[in-house]
Amino acid sequence: MEEEQSVAKLPLIEAECSARLGISNIDYDQDQHGGVGSLDSAGAPVETRSTAVLCICTFAAACAAFTGGCLASYSSLAESGIIADLGLTVAEYSVFGSIMTGGAMLGAVISGRMTDFIGRRRTLWVLDIFYIVGWLAIIFAEGAWLLDLGRLSLGIGFGLTCYVGPVYLAEITPKNVRGLLMSISQSMTGYGASFTFLVGSFVTWRSLAIIGCIPSLLLLLALFFIPESPRWLIGVGLMVVQTSDGLCGFLFYMSEIFDSAGISSTLGFILVAVVQIPSFVLTAALIDKFGRRTLLMASATGQCLGCFLTGLSYFLQDVDWWKEASPILALIGVLVYMGSYAFGMAQIPWIVVSEILPINVKGSAGTLCNLVNWFCSWVVSYTFNYSFSWSPTGTFFIYAGMCGFGVAFIAKLVPETKGRTLEEIHASLTHIMQ
Repeated sequence: MEEEQSVAKLPLIEAECSARLGISNIDYDQDQHGGVGSLDSAGAPVETRSTAVLCICTFAAACAAFTGGCLASYSSLAESGIIADLGLTVAEYSVFGSIMTGGAMLGAVISGRMTDFIGRRRTLWVLDIFYIVGWLAIIFAEGAWLLDLGRLSLGIGFGLTCYVGPVYLAEITPKNVRGLLMSISQSMTGYGASFTFLVGSFVTWRSLAIIGCIPSLLLLLALFFIPESPRWLIGVGLMVVQTSDGLCGFLFYMSEIFDSAGISSTLGFILVAVVQIPSFVLTAALIDKFGRRTLLMASATGQCLGCFLTGLSYFLQDVDWWKEASPILALIGVLVYMGSYAFGMAQIPWIVVSEILPINVKGSAGTLCNLVNWFCSWVVSYTFNYSFSWSPTGTFFIYAGMCGFGVAFIAKLVPETKGRTLEEIHASLTHIMQ
């Protein structure tokens, strides 16, 4: 009975996560009632709004693989021309031909860590830079050293491609077309090699390098339109949301806030502690009842309100309105902010990150999330005094805007993980970003 409930729950999980990500995952298999696919009110299949993005993502991965095929067979077609034009010896050309594999080994070594550390999309940017630099070096080469440098750069790009291409597509492609799209993308390596054999028989080696660079330029264009893999984006995004909303400003310089607002620091510190402790207890009691996402949204909304009230108190001081009420308003703002932070944002992002990251990348990806968290904390703590001197009102309104962004980010992208196994959570995240 439990197995049946688990199996029945998984499509609902995937549907909910698809809705959070703004996509439709149409599975044209027979459903349990014998129907086919997902139908709208007119009885027609629901059009996925992500089709164009999905095609661009597949096109980007295909361009990377196609370039790999072109460079693999390039040395066969270019050998006689390069030796004749540049006067390379057999030994020098052997280095040129084989150095690509050395670059590919280097790319393979760094591929896993790089994709986890900077994300799949940024890794595609990096490998495309290696591709373009490599082709340009060959195009303008007048001696062996630049040829070798270009071939080495191309090899690094190809080594990265062999890992990040399949991983990226596997994470963003709906299950019903994953095999097809990944097969098409991977077969592009063979197509690239065949294309090079065909065209290279009629053009010079420099012209062939120029032609080989075209897929890299198309990939460069496509990268402006493709999304980041959702797991990486959600994890890093949560860390940014947690610490870029002014936390370290409140936490590190609270006495300055109280003093400038005309509040007793001792009284303020005591009240903050009185508010925070019950909030931490309440979070632990409610997290499995109402869910991570619900508490995160409530926490971020409360922080936004707290920042707004604090900024409003300074605004009233600036315009000389209700000055007698502004200290109370500032105190309320700080208490609302710190209490809301303790209610969810203090601990839940770490819980969600630990749940959404696959086991095989949890270590490196967790390291990145941790680094991003502390980097954003440093930025806020370092800039607070400067921005506070510039405008206390503007400082807290900016923090309120960051909290508002956090609410939108959580509502749009963060899936609910309450009551789901790690396998179900991971399955729900294998969808494309809108």
